[in-house]
Amino acid sequence: MQEEVENRTINLVISTSKLTSRNMLKLMQKAIKYLKNEKIKPEVQHGKQSVKKLIGQNQRVSSIEIANTQIKDFERIARKYGVDFAIKKDRSEMPPKYFVFFKAKDADALTAAFKEFSAKSMQKTKRPSILKELYRLKEKVASIPKKTRNKNQERDL
Repeated sequence: MQEEVENRTINLVISTSKLTSRNMLKLMQKAIKYLKNEKIKPEVQHGKQSVKKLIGQNQRVSSIEIANTQIKDFERIARKYGVDFAIKKDRSEMPPKYFVFFKAKDADALTAAFKEFSAKSMQKTKRPSILKELYRLKEKVASIPKKTRNKNQERDL
């Protein structure tokens, strides 16, 4: 009796596992068929990206040449304005030039970003150099004579 119950239980487990594996296989096949038939739109990337990805978004692309090497500052400001852009370095010239490619619809945002970027870079040139100030203060401290004390003076205190 016990052996018969065990056999039936094992048969039930085997048949249900076959049933679920067959169902899973059919489900996966249907999902693959659905994905092949369905045109899945690729996610549009925003911010900094490669030139190939920017051109692949089927929009007109414009470019601006930058001779400045303060690219990180420009990237920060462009992200602030939500501009989709790609930076390409032209190594054929010395010093290298940088080209910023961007979508044509982002032209207004890019001009605002460039205005802020140029204003920020002008402020940086007007600020005094901290290293020069530090060296000047070091020389000033070195020129001050050191005070020496005698042991007799220390006892009197």
